Amino acid sequence: MSTKDPVRIEQLNWMEYEARMKEQQPVVFIPVGALEQHGPHLPMNCDELIPREISEDVARTINGLVAPSLNYGYKSQPRTGGGNHFPGTTSLSAEAMILSVRDVVMEFARHGARRLVLMDGHSENTMFIIEGIDLALRELFRDGITDMKILRIGYYEFTSASTEKVVWPDGFPSWPLEHAGVMETSVMLYRRPDLVDMTKLATDVPAQFPPYDVYPVTFENLPTLPRSGALNSAKLATAEKGKLMFNEYVSGIALAVTDEFGLGKKLK
Repeated sequence: MSTKDPVRIEQLNWMEYEARMKEQQPVVFIPVGALEQHGPHLPMNCDELIPREISEDVARTINGLVAPSLNYGYKSQPRTGGGNHFPGTTSLSAEAMILSVRDVVMEFARHGARRLVLMDGHSENTMFIIEGIDLALRELFRDGITDMKILRIGYYEFTSASTEKVVWPDGFPSWPLEHAGVMETSVMLYRRPDLVDMTKLATDVPAQFPPYDVYPVTFENLPTLPRSGALNSAKLATAEKGKLMFNEYVSGIALAVTDEFGLGKKLK
């Protein structure tokens, strides 16, 4: 039987939550993911699961709280996620994504939160998260709440050059081509190997795209798009690489959050 996790907001009762907010003013992490195909060897919740687990580990380090994830993201794009036409990929419109972020940010402000981290695991979300934050802050400022500070973090941007050399010894392909590639597969092998089936690993060559977009998005209009949905091979993925990257993300983000919010706690 699993035990109650004190960093997960949804597992607290409202009185426990209220007390934490009033007494500790914790940093609140909001994972933002997507339900998106990740090839034949990975589950469709990678973009939610990875940022949530990073958020939880960072929250334990700095005594923060983690909100339930925003599970759906903006539409998958062919050059970064294969495209929204894959079965299972379930997406929000730009408007719905923006307003979801705006509303959730404003709700946590209403609870008394003044330090938020939106932990993004789906690159297509980026500008819509930013717009949602901007709209929320405009309304909060008009309401007299001017002491809110928000970080938007794409966790993968905390990958160091030295780690890149270990994980991709033949050269880093690019983050767009890493969809269902070595990084996500390695982290999933480290954290949730039960959800990974390496016997189904795609053997496609890296995806190649023209320097423009074609609509409608179909396999016929994108003949070089791998039918597996994996944009690059994950054959070099290992749990050891996943541990290296995951721990680097947790430690780097914990230090950044501590510094930005002036928590006054030295972390190593």
